[in-house]
Amino acid sequence: MNAPLLGTTNTGKSILITGAGGCIGSALAQSLASSNPQFLILLDHSEQNLHEINMQLATTGKSFYTAILGDTLDGPLMTEIFDRHRPQTIYHAAAFKHVPLMESNPIAVVRNNALGTWELAKTAAHFGVERLLMISTDKAVNPRSIMGASKRVAELALLRLSNTKTSAGTKMNAVRLGNVLGSQGSVGPLFQQQIQHGGPVTLTHPEASRYFLTLDETVKLIVAASAIEDSGNIFVPKMCEPIKIQDLAGRMIREAGLETPSDIQIVVTGLRPGDKLHEELAYAYEVLQLSSDERLYRANGQHREAQIVDAALQEISESVQERNLIALIGALCNLVPEYQPSETLLALLNPSLA
Repeated sequence: MNAPLLGTTNTGKSILITGAGGCIGSALAQSLASSNPQFLILLDHSEQNLHEINMQLATTGKSFYTAILGDTLDGPLMTEIFDRHRPQTIYHAAAFKHVPLMESNPIAVVRNNALGTWELAKTAAHFGVERLLMISTDKAVNPRSIMGASKRVAELALLRLSNTKTSAGTKMNAVRLGNVLGSQGSVGPLFQQQIQHGGPVTLTHPEASRYFLTLDETVKLIVAASAIEDSGNIFVPKMCEPIKIQDLAGRMIREAGLETPSDIQIVVTGLRPGDKLHEELAYAYEVLQLSSDERLYRANGQHREAQIVDAALQEISESVQERNLIALIGALCNLVPEYQPSETLLALLNPSLA
């Protein structure tokens, strides 16, 4: 059975969207604005992104929203938001996502993605929010990047909190998505720009593949996941077979009326720091079972013991505050043993390896 339609799920609700100015967040905001919510709270720490979604909604003539500049780790601000607007549903789309850049900024990405999710979930539980859905990523599975590891920690933090008595009234779930075609910083717009400039088109590896979703599909899956009457789950969408990046590049070149190598060249540059050759949707110990929505699987697997997660989150928090990268990576590897730090990150730990 499909989840309720977009309008029936969110009509009359006060809704908080974190990362509301990003590609997914802004598309979600525009869709939800058409579903007659009671109120939309748009939160983003990028002034430019927040300005753009604010202006987009302003042109519709709708007034039941507010745009707030800030992030989930600003405790007083979040308390003010929850006190004033009493959100009933939270779509948590805020995240740092650019893999190579985050390999050079590991403390920032763990602080934002992992600890930001943990603090948001605790605040949501304290205020009795009905639903919290976090947008996760396939990069959280057997992560090779610090970004992927930070999102896996965010998943585990959410699962941990969903199983406590204090959060029993709040349904907390996550949905793992693949790459969103056309999103900021993704390979599609990069290829398009390179083609427009006559090339070369840069390819990290001829065998590299990724799972892709359109932005419209992404929004529908997010809303569908939030409507499922469960808690403490990671949902995985039914996906088509992964697409080879080389095939995507070739198709875009042909659609531009060009041919390789006569008109434009493809240059292989090598995998970037934190890149994997192929992404995965589930861990080996997770069993994908159909949820109540036929578009989504539930990833059933062993949960880490509560004491282990609590201790790891505490160590991660202290390491971030102290900017102790060695302790931070150690804590991440203990909590996510499948995580394999990249050579770039290992060089930060030991500059002599650089």
